[in-house]
Amino acid sequence: MTDVFEEVVRLQRAGRACALCTIVATQGSTPGKAMMKMLVRDDGSFAGSVGGGCLEAEVHEAAMAAMKDERPRMLEFSLNERDYPDSGLLCGGKVQVYVEPITEPKLHIFGGGHVSGAIARFAAAVGFCVSVGDDRESFASPERHPDAATTVHAEFAEQVRRIAPAEDHFLIVVTRGHQDDGEILYELFSQSCRPRYLGMIGSRAKRAQLFAQLESRGVPRPWLERVQSPMGLDIGARTHEEIAISVTAQLVRLRRTGQL
Repeated sequence: MTDVFEEVVRLQRAGRACALCTIVATQGSTPGKAMMKMLVRDDGSFAGSVGGGCLEAEVHEAAMAAMKDERPRMLEFSLNERDYPDSGLLCGGKVQVYVEPITEPKLHIFGGGHVSGAIARFAAAVGFCVSVGDDRESFASPERHPDAATTVHAEFAEQVRRIAPAEDHFLIVVTRGHQDDGEILYELFSQSCRPRYLGMIGSRAKRAQLFAQLESRGVPRPWLERVQSPMGLDIGARTHEEIAISVTAQLVRLRRTGQL
């Protein structure tokens, strides 16, 4: 059990998700006993056990789903041939397994200006693992963004390649100019990125102009329509901090309710 908890800490430090699966109750004869644990990592590998066999396979599947939607599950199993006809189970007991996702959603911010710093501060405070990247070294430093878990000094296209396919990541594009914003969106499409959230700062006029340019380069309109721009909830935000609050609120709403 100690090894499982040590692995949870290691994964959290590495910014990786996992799910802790614990037998919380048993009745009758069961291969797994109360408080046995299995830790499922985001890559599908696991440590520990909740009894093995088909039960463990179902728990593993539930753990992968829990990491994706960040919702815990209570699973109940009756271990008999009727419910598992191909398993050979004869013990006839019952097991309850609690599946707890341990996640820290990843937010990558392209651009290291004032708005980025404010978003990083608020997003980190509500549980996001924040990375801030810029192609200017002074704008991508831990000193400038102390709330970010990591800072990245690299060309924006390289930043995209490092995180691709960015599945289930939260991405924000807030660079110093339209050209860089457009190149990031183009590279995200080219790398087949599938973020959970993709927001870009700017007005509706900027969005229309930039999207037209990207369409002419082969980026399909349905892909572009996924970009939240203007981004954030409409609260009449004006200052950097107000914009950051509106964006962070939108991220939280999507994370917790599945709705933008």
